[in-house]
Order: sequence, then C-alpha cells, then structure tokens
Amino acid sequence: MFKPIVKRKEKNMAQKAHSLSHTKWLCKYHIVFTPKYRRKIIYNQYRSSLGEIFRRLCTYKGVEIIEGHLMPDHVHMLVSIPPRLSVSSFMGYLKGKSALMMFDKHANLKYKFGNRHFWAEGYYVSMVGLNEATIKKYIQE
Repeated sequence: MFKPIVKRKEKNMAQKAHSLSHTKWLCKYHIVFTPKYRRKIIYNQYRSSLGEIFRRLCTYKGVEIIEGHLMPDHVHMLVSIPPRLSVSSFMGYLKGKSALMMFDKHANLKYKFGNRHFWAEGYYVSMVGLNEATIKKYIQE
C-alpha cells in the first residue's frame, strides 16, 4: 500500500550493536506521532517531502531509520538512537525541524494549521528488544 521510508538489510546480532570509544550499544525505539488534530494530511507531495526531511534530519543526528511508514494520519518509525541523545530531545528536534521545513517547502499549509504547528503534542515510544521482527511486521502492515 505505502512504500517504506527506509528498509535496511538484516545483519546478525553481533553486527547490529554500534560502538563508541568505550561503549557498545543497541538502542532501538518504536515511535509513533501524529499531525495536529490528527488530520489526514500525509499523502502525495507532503508524504514524499516528509520522507526526505526525516531521512535528512536523522542523518544529521546520527540516528538510523530501520523501518518507517508514513500513514495518512500518523507516522511509524523504528529507529536506532545513539545513547548520547535522549529520546525526548531527538523527538523535539525531529518534530520541530520537520514542521519548520514543511512550512518552508509548502507555504499553503499555514492555512490548514496556522502558527507553524504541524505536529500534535506528544508521541508514543516503546523500546524494542528482541521482538524487532514483530515490530517491523506491524509497521509494514
């Protein structure tokens, strides 16, 4: 139905862990968030713009998008966030910057949302352990 934002090839468990100078880490999160008023706005040109914006912003912060889908009224992402970033600071950055970039790219959105508030307050987050395959399947469906 919808194409994924990014699809990553599988690795074995030893290769999945990331390294810093004194740290091995594997921090994966399932994140869901919605546009303001849960409007069904994520389609066509907005959808392609958001996918591109999310990929760029995640690359800037060193966050890996493992799986992601943009539904008409919400976003599902399975991401690997480095331990130097808290989930809340990353989400503030992702939602804030993506909203500004969307309003810059699509000026007509200001009539639907006003005041450059594209996303609703809050988000859902769940840490992903060994059930990563289950979460990926859920996001794909």
